[in-house]
Amino acid sequence: MSTGIWILLIVVALVIGVVGGFFGARKYMEKYLQDNPPINEEMLSTMMLQMGQKPSAKKLHQMMQAMQQQSKKSK
Repeated sequence: MSTGIWILLIVVALVIGVVGGFFGARKYMEKYLQDNPPINEEMLSTMMLQMGQKPSAKKLHQMMQAMQQQSKKSK
């Protein structure tokens, strides 16, 4: 086989791998987020009740703000 055909095969395989990887990762993340949803105020309230704290609306709002700022810093 000539060098041109080898290069073409490598490029085609690379494109197929990138496209397949993208859709595979997308499907995986959709399933992960469905199985493990992000924390919302209701979940945070439940966690506080389990820890023996009485959640107020102000405290919940403060904790949600802190968690959002934390996630922005980590990105």
